[in-house]
Amino acid sequence: MSVDTSSPTVTGSTTELPTELPTDLPPDATRAATGIAIVLVAQLMLVLDATVVNVALPRIDADLGFGPASLSWVLNAYTLAFGGLLLLGGRLGDVRGRLRLFEVGLTLFTVASLLGGLAQTPGQLVAARAAQGVGAALAAPSVLALLTTSAPDEAARNRALALFAAVSSGGASLGLLLGGLVTDIGSWRWTLFINVPIGLVVLALARRFVTETPRRPGRFDIVGAVTATLGAVSLVWALIGTPDHGWTSARTLGGFAIGALLLVVLALTERRVAHPMIQPHLLRNRRRVAALSVMALMVGGQLSMFFLVVQYIQGVLGFGPLASGFAFLPLSLGIFAVSRFTPRLMARFGARALVMTGTFGLTTSFVLLSQVAADSSYAGAVLLPMLLNGLSAGLVFMPVTAIALADVEPEHAGAASGLLQTTQQLGSAVGVAVIVSVYAAGAVPGEFLPGAREAFLTSASFAALAFVIAAGVLPRLRGARAREV
Repeated sequence: MSVDTSSPTVTGSTTELPTELPTDLPPDATRAATGIAIVLVAQLMLVLDATVVNVALPRIDADLGFGPASLSWVLNAYTLAFGGLLLLGGRLGDVRGRLRLFEVGLTLFTVASLLGGLAQTPGQLVAARAAQGVGAALAAPSVLALLTTSAPDEAARNRALALFAAVSSGGASLGLLLGGLVTDIGSWRWTLFINVPIGLVVLALARRFVTETPRRPGRFDIVGAVTATLGAVSLVWALIGTPDHGWTSARTLGGFAIGALLLVVLALTERRVAHPMIQPHLLRNRRRVAALSVMALMVGGQLSMFFLVVQYIQGVLGFGPLASGFAFLPLSLGIFAVSRFTPRLMARFGARALVMTGTFGLTTSFVLLSQVAADSSYAGAVLLPMLLNGLSAGLVFMPVTAIALADVEPEHAGAASGLLQTTQQLGSAVGVAVIVSVYAAGAVPGEFLPGAREAFLTSASFAALAFVIAAGVLPRLRGARAREV
């Protein structure tokens, strides 16, 4: 059985294509493929949990009596803990062993899911969601690091990254579908209970099929851990509150100031300690910084798909929770369909061409969505932009992830993965804050459409800026049979 190795290796300023193709699978390929599948299932569960409870929020409110002001903490408690602790989780995985930390994080996530499903008060549910976020932050950086270190060859690594990108980007919309399904046929509690059997199966199989990474001896950067974690938490906390408190409120400005101060202390510390939390050289590569910027802008823009479109199809078109989940199916199918071909497309056309094409498509999809009206239909106004958005996102995630992780030493793979996923979470928080603020500026109580056009166009501007960055910084294709473009 032969291996398709047309996938590229991103190095330096170019994308190199292999000139010789191996003819046989590595001897451990089957075990590695099984391990990759197990890790991807865990990643899907972590991503689903960011949106699976969205469509169940009205039922949660009715059951536990949150009230409109506090209900958002069902979502924000998870985001805050997840985004704030990712850098710490990545570094702990590098030092203590990634499989070990993956198991610790997934165990905490699974137990917290059970407790959340059993919650009888708002405080219990919010605490359980925060604990889920802590578990996810410990496990998630190890997921990506285990994928990159478990693949037996470069082609398998790129295929794993493509599947990771598909799971990470498509999982959010699948979470809406799953959340709507279990809420309609059962209870909102099953949006949390469903994690328990999946988590137990992954924990039972992981050590059998996934190889532990070597522990890296050395002193742990305590100051870096504290400043990175509290700095990220401060920024995410400030951003989460901007829709309610405004960008110029004392709460928002204070959160930004504290976060910025802590990050300055972090930067000064990381340049002096022997074993830094964040390797400074990871941020000296302008292509990596560009890839991280594109990822943040893209994820931030995508939030309009979930925040705005869900409200439109439920509030204007009259869809229920389950129908709302199915309405997002074209987005998920588009991402998964394109992800199957992304490694080959990247080998042929290069990372920059794919990212530019994808970000242009995303920009177009948001512009189309800005035209929705009260008398529009799902098929006439939402279906095509939704599908175009999914296809375009599928072209972007894998190349950007590959560039962000290129040329990273194995001992720093967890830190680089944590940095990438922290960028995604901060991009998500910024996207929510900006889009909601723009929407709220023109909103009319009881109506959806006022303010929606400007909010969708804000998402379009995020994607357009990502296009400009990709055109100017990301690497071109160069290989044995391809000219530089």
